[in-house]
Amino acid sequence: MKRSTPLLEPDKLLRDFPVARSYLIGVSGGRDSIALLNLLLEFGYEKLVVCHLNHRLRGAASGADARFVEKVARNLGLDCEIGSTDVGVLAKRSKLSIETAARFARLAFFVEVARHRRCSRIFLAHHADDLVETALLNLFRGASPGGMAALRQVSIHGLGKTKLTILRPLLGVWRHEIDSYVRERTLQFREDKTNAQLNSSRNKIRHAVLPGIEKTFGRDVSKAIWRAAMIWADEELFLDAMTPGTELRLDVAELRQLAIPLQRRTIVRWLRRNRVANVGFDLVEKVRALVDPSSSISKVNVPGDRHIRRRSKKIFLQD
Repeated sequence: MKRSTPLLEPDKLLRDFPVARSYLIGVSGGRDSIALLNLLLEFGYEKLVVCHLNHRLRGAASGADARFVEKVARNLGLDCEIGSTDVGVLAKRSKLSIETAARFARLAFFVEVARHRRCSRIFLAHHADDLVETALLNLFRGASPGGMAALRQVSIHGLGKTKLTILRPLLGVWRHEIDSYVRERTLQFREDKTNAQLNSSRNKIRHAVLPGIEKTFGRDVSKAIWRAAMIWADEELFLDAMTPGTELRLDVAELRQLAIPLQRRTIVRWLRRNRVANVGFDLVEKVRALVDPSSSISKVNVPGDRHIRRRSKKIFLQD
C-alpha cells in the first residue's frame, strides 16, 4: 500500500535540528509519542535516547507501559531511560493537581537524564489538539496570552544549572492526522483508558467543553483557537525581547517610562527572580500601583511574611 505524505515536512526540522546530533525523546507509549518516534526515525534521526517516566498512577498498567516502551526501544536499537515517581504522593505532598504534579515530575526526570547523558535537547509529542486544550485550560485559570500559548515549538526549561531545550515538531499536526499515520503504518501503542474519563480538567475540555462550544456555534472552533495561540506565542517572544532586565530593586522612574504591558512583564520577571509564589494579575497590579505618583500605597504584602515596598524611588522586597 502506498504511504501518504508524512505528518510534517522535514526540511525546517532537519535544518534547525540536524540528524547527526543526539536527542532525547519523551515516549509515554501512547499513539502520539510512538508516532513521533517513528517519524523521527523515518527522517533519519538515529541518535535518540528514549525517555519514559512511570507515574505509578494506574497500578499494573503503568508498569506495563514502561516495559512496552523499553521493548520498543530495544527492538529499534535505541538507548532507553526509564524512571519512576509516585505522582499521587507528590501531588498530595505538594498540594498540586495530579496533572500539574505529573508535569513537574516529567520535567525533573527529563532534566536529570539530560544532565547525565549530556544531551540538552528533547523531542516531545504535543500536537495541535494539545495546544488548543492547553490554551483553553489556562484561559479558564486566568492566564495571560503568554500562559495560553504555553506550548511552543521550541522552549527552554531548566532545573538548577541544567538547561533543556524542548522541541515540539507536531504542534501543527492534528490528532486525526496522527491516528491516520499510526493506522497506515500499523504501529503498536499503549492505550491509556483514563484519557476517556472526565476526572481531569483537560479531559473535560477535550470531551465536554470543546464539543459543547462546537455544537453551539455549529462549526469547528479548534483551528481558530490554535491560530490565536500561535499568534500569542510569537507576540510573547517579541514582548519578552522588549522587556528590560531586572535588578534587585526596580527603578520607579524607569518603570513609568514603559508601556503598561512591559511594566507588567518587568514586574512579573522581577517577582519570579525574587521567588515570590503565586504571581498573578492582582499581585502584579498592586505592585504596579506603587509606580503611580498619586498612589498612597507604599507597601504590598506577599506570601511568606514578606513585603514589597516603595522608598526613595525604588521598589524592593523586604523580608
